[in-house]
Amino acid sequence: MLAVLGFVAVLALTTGLIHLYLWKRLVRDTTGPGRWRRIGGIAALVLALLVPATLIGTQAGLYWLAWPGYLWLAVMFYLLVVLVVLEVPMLVTRLVLRRRLAAAEPTTAAPEPVLVATAEPTTAAPTTAAPEPVLVGAAGPPEPPATGAVTAADHDPGRRLLLARGAAIFAGLTATGITGYGVRTALGPPRLDRVQIPLAKLPRGMDGLRIATVSDIHLGPLRGRAHTERIVAAINRLDADLVAVVGDLVDGSVAELGPAAAPLRDLRSRYGNFFVTGNHEYYSGVEEWVQEVDRLGLRVLQNQRQEIRARGGVLDLAGVNDLDATGTTGLAAGPDFAAALGDRDQSRPVVLLAHQPLAAVEAAQYGVDLQLSGHTHGGQVVPFNLVVRLAQPVVSGLGEVDGTKVYVTNGAGFWGPPVRVGAEPQISLVELRSA
Repeated sequence: MLAVLGFVAVLALTTGLIHLYLWKRLVRDTTGPGRWRRIGGIAALVLALLVPATLIGTQAGLYWLAWPGYLWLAVMFYLLVVLVVLEVPMLVTRLVLRRRLAAAEPTTAAPEPVLVATAEPTTAAPTTAAPEPVLVGAAGPPEPPATGAVTAADHDPGRRLLLARGAAIFAGLTATGITGYGVRTALGPPRLDRVQIPLAKLPRGMDGLRIATVSDIHLGPLRGRAHTERIVAAINRLDADLVAVVGDLVDGSVAELGPAAAPLRDLRSRYGNFFVTGNHEYYSGVEEWVQEVDRLGLRVLQNQRQEIRARGGVLDLAGVNDLDATGTTGLAAGPDFAAALGDRDQSRPVVLLAHQPLAAVEAAQYGVDLQLSGHTHGGQVVPFNLVVRLAQPVVSGLGEVDGTKVYVTNGAGFWGPPVRVGAEPQISLVELRSA
């Protein structure tokens, strides 16, 4: 819980700064002082508070906050992305307009005043005083500009306002359009990804062994029992030899989500169904979930390995607890690669189940042939996948870390916003081939 609160605090600070920027671009730059600017400021403040309120509220069971809060989080993200991208062309446009307006200003110097005498009268008028001379061209009240005259003072603010409003409308339409597409993708059925991976040590008799792999189901306030049932049905249609659920099954306690996870008991495979913890299990009561998943018929590999005897050959299937549990003890102990992989027959191939791809850095030291992982969601929303690459060696699909092959599945659910852009939900069928 403390980890969640710390994350919420950082997110609240970040979203506060983002909303300040959005207020500047979408409210202050597009309105004048007055009622509409005040309304926009209040809206920006409410939306800024909605994000941390949603994260805290859903933890406390206020699930009605989930849809508006998480949807706004997605729209906010894409508003930020689009507006930041527009900063450069907006700056260039403002500079071009400024130069054009400066060039349109008159450059002719004002004429010097000239002393002109008035004409003398034709008839003498001794009692009439001589007329005063008149200064022509002297400074006086300015004449109104001719029709069509252009001045920076008159027209630059209007053009700035038009430019700001155009950018705001474009950003709003783009952000809501992308979010709508992302919601449809995230709530749609998981895509099936089939991949063949050769292993040098795999016995020829085990050639073609198939492992149905799924991660990041993320049962929670927005996804329930129907989500699990659809995933189980999709996996069972694959007729796999093994099923591997590689972490982040839930975002809530057993009391809240036990019924939603119950369809996992219907998973079918020839040689067993297996599970390893992800970081979100440690936010949701990991001890209870380990027991619940075991009760549903999945073997939980907690820093353990299991011999898989099939088709006359033997393969080691190992599993480690999530990296985020490093330093903990007991049933929720952190990863122990030595316990899971040490003192084994090195002639056998070993497949490691580890939630985070980063685990491959240490797994490679134990000669792991293949690691199956999730955690990244494939980035979930472009361009966030570029940030994920800074933390994980493989974001999606097949990669390699220090000689260990790493396959990362996109996950079948989502975390936070019910949005996926550029990373469809996924169930993977990994087929092992003898090299």
